[in-house]
Amino acid sequence: MKIGFLGGSFDPVHFGHLLAAQDAYEQFGLDRLVLVPAAQAPLKPFEVASNGTDRLAMLQAAVEWDRRFEISDCELKRGGVSYTIDSVRHFRALYPKDDLYWVIGGDQLPLLQQWKEIEELAKLVEFIFLERPGHPVKARPEVQGLRLHRCDGHLLAISSTELRERARHALSLDYFVPHKTIVYIRERGLYRDRR
Repeated sequence: MKIGFLGGSFDPVHFGHLLAAQDAYEQFGLDRLVLVPAAQAPLKPFEVASNGTDRLAMLQAAVEWDRRFEISDCELKRGGVSYTIDSVRHFRALYPKDDLYWVIGGDQLPLLQQWKEIEELAKLVEFIFLERPGHPVKARPEVQGLRLHRCDGHLLAISSTELRERARHALSLDYFVPHKTIVYIRERGLYRDRR
């Protein structure tokens, strides 16, 4: 079985995340794709504005109808800084015989050498990378045993930071975020200016 994993803060989840997941799923013939919300991303320590419960609920609202996608709360349950190596070891123990793929944006490629235990990680999982608009891949990292696969897809120049700003200024999230997630954001009053 081929299982893909897409990690991130998902604060909020948006169509850019979901298209990336779908493109990786389809182009690499994955059997499953698991979305993995981070408790705290190590290279983006101030990225998260919402708590784990809300980010998990927003993801569930976005993909609950889609059987191709699953959600793992392993990083949220573990808490603290979410290192990919810890999650991959968790998933490798769950799926010892399966082919595992970690999906990343092309903008993360130059940073891979900074990832915790990257050489060990390269032994446990293959990487699928997507190029984001405006962030062409300039160089591939020199990591022994690193298995990289390029994914060409329908990439959208949407950022969660921009969407939080839109919500803060009472601008519409329509056409950026799945409708059920927008409803959740409104009902919970997420991202509103608290001044």
